[in-house]
Parts: sequence; structure tokens; C-alpha cells
Amino acid sequence: MWRRGRDALFARAHERDWPILICLLGGFRLFKLGEALRTRSGGKTSGLLQTLAAEPGYAVSRDLLLDRLWPQNDPSLSGQSLNSLVYSLHRLLGTGIGGAAPILHDNGSYRLNVEAGVGVDVLCFDAAIDAGDREARAGNRDAATGLFLRAVGWYAGDLCLGEDIRSATERERLRARHLTLLACLADYYYGCGNYALSLTYAHQLLSSDPCREDAHRLIMRCHVRRGERAQAVRQFRLCSQALRDELGAQPEPATKSLFDQVLSTPDSV
Repeated sequence: MWRRGRDALFARAHERDWPILICLLGGFRLFKLGEALRTRSGGKTSGLLQTLAAEPGYAVSRDLLLDRLWPQNDPSLSGQSLNSLVYSLHRLLGTGIGGAAPILHDNGSYRLNVEAGVGVDVLCFDAAIDAGDREARAGNRDAATGLFLRAVGWYAGDLCLGEDIRSATERERLRARHLTLLACLADYYYGCGNYALSLTYAHQLLSSDPCREDAHRLIMRCHVRRGERAQAVRQFRLCSQALRDELGAQPEPATKSLFDQVLSTPDSV
């Protein structure tokens, strides 16, 4: 089921392709037929959908849901509340997917009805990167870049789940994939001679991780190629300051060497 779910997620390329879309990147959001639905922050509706969307394979046991949503309640009363909540979501979202149930119950577990058109931005993000990696390994760099751009579009911000170790680990995994994606795009456009776009993605990378020396070096090279040597020098100073302030460190030898080239032989950059 999990593989079918991933395939179904990737088959719908864009946000507008999903009748129902649950977003966990950059804050919880819920869309029906392209329109944002209002949900109470920290409420049971968002809590249920976040829990289902965050679990691998979309399957979550009834007991786990009851414990997370109504931790102090009597189990029988909590079970009734869960049934009512699932029913209310069917009324709210079912019309967006032809009357199908957005949440399926099977063998004591609940899962999102991906097959009917319930999507999750996290898995669309992962699926687009995985497809791009396959294209890159096959030597189809332009196709890979198109998929990576699609993935960047899914990443609206860090994962909005709780602060438990599992959520924190997943948040960092997704963040690392996003940063790697930005670095790949910056390198790609530099190789194409599109220094403006290369700078755009390199600066996005630095906005999330100001100590990434590879991004600082790429920005320096872009400015030199654009005839902006003074900007390249300023970028080196920004890099040095960021490393000093954040890590108490000095630039790597490769960064210092590039700086020397910018000063003495910019044509060789």
C-alpha cells in the first residue's frame, strides 16, 4: 500500500491537482478543491489530520489516535468523539472527492484515502526529489532539474509537527533534503551560465544555513563571472563573519584560495 500511495502522490504533479491536500510544511493547512479551509489551530481536526499525514504508510491505530487526541479521557467517550470527528471530516471533505471517505478505517487502524485524492505535501516533496534523483542517475539533468524545481515548490517551510524526537528527526531530514536541493539547483544554473538564478538559489541556501561555505564560494564565483569583483570580496567577508559568529571558525582553505584568486587573478575563477 505504501508504494502505491507514493506513486499516487507523485502522479499528481501540482497542488491544484489534489482535490484534498494536507500541508505540514511551513504550518498546517488544509485545502479542498484548491480553496483553503479554516481549521482551529491546535484543534482536534488538525490534530487528527496531522497525525494521519505524518505516519509512514498513513496507517495509525485507533488506540494511538485516542491517546494523542484525548489523552485524559475515558476510552469509551474518546472512541465516540473519534467517530464523530471522522464523520464530520467526511461531511467537510467528502464532496471534494466524489463522496468518498477521506479517512478509511480498516482492522483497527485509520489512514488517509490517497487513492481517492487526499494528498500530503511532505510525501509529494519526497516523491519529486526521488524521481529527480532517478533522472539525474540516468544522465537526464534537465529533467532532473524540472523535478527538483517542483520539489522546491512543495517546501513552504519546516515541518510543523511536535517537538518529540521522532518529529524533530523528520523535520531535520526534510530540511537537509531541501538544502541539498537548493545547492543542486544553484550548481546547475551556474553550469548553464545563468548566474542570476544560481545566485537566487545560493542565497536561499544561505538564508537557512549561513555557514554553508560551498554556497558562499558559488556566490563569489557568480559575482566574478558577472564582473562584480567587489561583490565577491564582500561575500567572502560575510562568509568569514558568519563562521566567526556562529562557529568561532575561519573559512576553509578552498574558500581562502578562491578569495586570493578573486583578488589576484579573477579571470581564472
